[in-house]
Amino acid sequence: MFHITKSARAVAAAAGAVALCTSIALAQADVSVTLNGAPLNLNPAPQERAGRVFVPLRGVFEQLGASVVYENGTINAQGRGNRSVSLHIGSTQATVDGQPQTMDVAPFIIGASTYVPLRFVSQALGASVNYDASNRIVALGNGGGGPPQAPPPRAMQPPPPQAQPQRSPLTLAAVQPARDEAVAARRPTIEAQFGAAMANPNSIRIELDGLNVTDQASRSPRGVVFSPPSDLQSGKHEVRIVGTDVDGRPFDGRWTFASGTSTVSNSITDVRPGNGASVHDQFTVSGHTMPGARVVVQVGTVDRPRTEMVIGQLFGGGAGNDNVRSEVTADGSGNFQAPITIPAHAGQGLTLVVDSTDAQTKSAAPRVVRNLTVE
Repeated sequence: MFHITKSARAVAAAAGAVALCTSIALAQADVSVTLNGAPLNLNPAPQERAGRVFVPLRGVFEQLGASVVYENGTINAQGRGNRSVSLHIGSTQATVDGQPQTMDVAPFIIGASTYVPLRFVSQALGASVNYDASNRIVALGNGGGGPPQAPPPRAMQPPPPQAQPQRSPLTLAAVQPARDEAVAARRPTIEAQFGAAMANPNSIRIELDGLNVTDQASRSPRGVVFSPPSDLQSGKHEVRIVGTDVDGRPFDGRWTFASGTSTVSNSITDVRPGNGASVHDQFTVSGHTMPGARVVVQVGTVDRPRTEMVIGQLFGGGAGNDNVRSEVTADGSGNFQAPITIPAHAGQGLTLVVDSTDAQTKSAAPRVVRNLTVE
């Protein structure tokens, strides 16, 4: 009886493993594949099992012009002429051109490589397969003159530059409060007058600290006025005005100011003409506010004889509409008068907006809106 020590067993196992690896390497190296007579350099190399040659999933089929998708153990290859084959790792069941078929060997995985039976898949994709046993060469043919060559790379052409819209020359020529000014009021009048170009009032968007306040402001081709309906927090604020000018060119302007803590009860009373009054194309707007206040009066034609009274007003936003702006200072008693001349015809509607700003604190009064008709 022979007694084999543990160390002898270990040596024998190691030798066997070396022999096995060597035989696998030889098996891999023994089989070669050609396509239309040209050798294919496959990496990893083909495997031979149970008399069948297996090749790495993508190497041969992409040479045959097939696209391959592998997902969750299922292999789907789509070849020329809408030929298709579907395989499953470890299964002999396959589908060729939508019809079920049975293989005598199944695909398998070694390490990170997936192997499929060469003959079955090649024939399923329309290629001829011949095996030269004496030279251990698998010869594939697909009717071409060699493996398909990748088309020469086309010179990459940069995409055509996108035409950037020409920026408008429109500027914020005058703003209230002034740029970086610190005002005492909690609720200051916010105003901008445009320079260098006129705006399309329909396009104007006004933001205060990122909040859209467009519908609460008066907008005209010449500028905007916003009287905050509530107190602002004390501190720094940013105003942004964007839109397009009358020629469709975009503009984007902004400035910052700081508000304070002063509460001033500014108001506008006794405004004439009254709401619904009839006027000529030349008339005077009068009223009462804080002594020395800066008063801005805007009048614009509208498309209908009557409009609802709203906080936000749009001037000059329609075809054929016009608007005028007048700035006056209230006297020592708070009285003001602003002469208005506007091109308008009999029966046309007018919108009148009056804003007042305290000269000391910059506090805004609640704006007054009137709807008028030209006689």
